[in-house]
Amino acid sequence: MTEFKSLSVDLMERILCLLPIPTLIRASTVCKLWYSIISSSTFSSSSSSLHPWFFLYGLHNTSSKNNQSFAFDPISNLWFRLPSNTSFSNNNTTSAAGFLFTTAPTFSFSPVLSRHISTTSPLHYSRHNPLLGVFYSSHNHNHNRPSFIVVGGVRFIGNLVDIEDRLAVEMYNPDLDSWSICPPLPSDFPTGFSSSSLSSALFKGRFYVFGINSSFVSSFDLETHVWSNVQTLRPPGVSFSFLISCKDRLVLAGICNSQAGSSFNLWRIDEKTMEFSEFAIMPQDLLYSLFDSDEDDKFACLKCVGLGDLIYVFNEDYHKRYPACVCEITTATTTQQSGGGKCKWRRVPQLPSPVNKFHQVISFCSTVSLHSILRGRGGDAGAEAYV
Repeated sequence: MTEFKSLSVDLMERILCLLPIPTLIRASTVCKLWYSIISSSTFSSSSSSLHPWFFLYGLHNTSSKNNQSFAFDPISNLWFRLPSNTSFSNNNTTSAAGFLFTTAPTFSFSPVLSRHISTTSPLHYSRHNPLLGVFYSSHNHNHNRPSFIVVGGVRFIGNLVDIEDRLAVEMYNPDLDSWSICPPLPSDFPTGFSSSSLSSALFKGRFYVFGINSSFVSSFDLETHVWSNVQTLRPPGVSFSFLISCKDRLVLAGICNSQAGSSFNLWRIDEKTMEFSEFAIMPQDLLYSLFDSDEDDKFACLKCVGLGDLIYVFNEDYHKRYPACVCEITTATTTQQSGGGKCKWRRVPQLPSPVNKFHQVISFCSTVSLHSILRGRGGDAGAEAYV
C-alpha cells in the first residue's frame, strides 16, 4: 500500500476533510504538513457546515464553580466538556449563527469554541436576555464582517429591572462600529419579556419573532427596517411551539395534543403566506424517554433549537440529566406522508459525568468553525484541550 505521506497534498486534503472536527483538531498536531493543510483557508470540513453542534451551558445562581458547558458533535456522536470561559458564563449569554454573545454590561462576541473576544461600541440600552440575530449585509464594505440585530429584552435602572420600557430594536454596522435605532417589537408582544418566552429565526432577509405560548409571529425586514403585521401561527392542538430557521425552510416544532395523545410535531412554514404543513412526528417512545413521570405539565420543560438540517429537542429538568434527541431532515420538499420528506430521529447520548444541578440552562445550536478553534489556540498542541 502507498504510504500516506507519499500522497499528493490535494489527495491528503480530500481524505482529511472527511474527518469530524474533534479528530481534525488532534490531526493538526501530528506534524507541520498536516497543520498547514487543516489550517489553510481553502480547507473545509463537511461536518462544520452540514452538521451543527448542540451546546448546553448550565448556570448555577450562587456558585460559578458549579457552572458547566458541554458540546455535542452529531458526526462523532460524542459530548465534549468545554473549558470554562468566564466571559460567557452568566445569564446574559446567548448565541446566534456561530457566535457567543454577552449584552451587559458591554456587547461582546466570540466565535463558538474560540477564545478570541471582540467588543463593540455600547448599545443605546443596556439589555438583559434580548433576542439576537447575525447577518451579513451587502451594504458593508467587508462582506465577511457580521452585522447584528438586537430585539427586546429588559434593561436595568439603578439595579432594578424596568419592565415597562419597550426597548427599540438596535442594529450594528461593523464598518462604523455603531448601533442604529429602529422601531421596537410590535405592542402585541409583552414588554419586559424574557427571551425564554419567545423564539426567533433569521430567514431570507427577515428576523422572525415568535411567541412560544402565544403563537404570535411578526418579522422585521433587515433592509426597510419595518415590522410585518402580527399574525397567529398555531396548528390545531398545539400547546406550545418554537420557530426555527433550518437551511432552506422555516420550521415550527412543538407539542400537539389530540384524542390519540400528545406528540411532538414538525411543520414547514410558507414564509409568504405563513401557512403550515406537517412533515414529521417524533416517535412516541423517543418522546416519552425524555421524561420520568406522567404529570400533565411534564412537557413544559421541553426546549427546542435547530440549524441547518438538524433539530435538537431536550428536557431542561435536571432529574434525568438533561436528556436530548435529534432529528435530521434529509430533504427540503413536501410532507413525509406524501413521500416528499424524510426525517431521522435518534437519542443523543447522556452528558458526561459528573453533571451538576443548574438553576438555568442556556441551549443553542451552532456551526463550529475549525479555523477559529485553531486560531484561538494558537495552532499548538493545546488545541486538544477542547476535545
